[in-house]
Amino acid sequence: MDHLDNINLDSPPNTEPTIIPPTMFQMTFLQMVKDMRFVGMFIIIYGAISCLSIVGAIVGIPYIFIGMRMRESADQFEIFKTTNSSQALRIGFELQAKYYRIIKILIIIMLVLIVVGIIAFFAILIPIISSIYDMQRYG
Repeated sequence: MDHLDNINLDSPPNTEPTIIPPTMFQMTFLQMVKDMRFVGMFIIIYGAISCLSIVGAIVGIPYIFIGMRMRESADQFEIFKTTNSSQALRIGFELQAKYYRIIKILIIIMLVLIVVGIIAFFAILIPIISSIYDMQRYG
């Protein structure tokens, strides 16, 4: 991969230094790292706010961990950008994979809870409507 800071400082005397503009990949990479930092911080804050209630702590604590994984991943990608270290790139991808694994589990749990909530809603609503109908008919 190209080094992300391609600036030619060895210019001949009496000439302006040649600055190579960043490639589209470099700009996208830098924007991705910034976005990862923002999303990681937002998720950490959301998790902390969720932890203010006991029930919210069940969801808030995993959110804090996934936010930390996203920020750590962004840090590793930043190290890769400056040092071109393949180990930093590998660690960044591993941390990002942990983020996606945890968020996938949370999404599945949320979907199951939504379905259970809808079923519980109708399980409670149908008898109430039935009893109101019976009270009006006999009443």
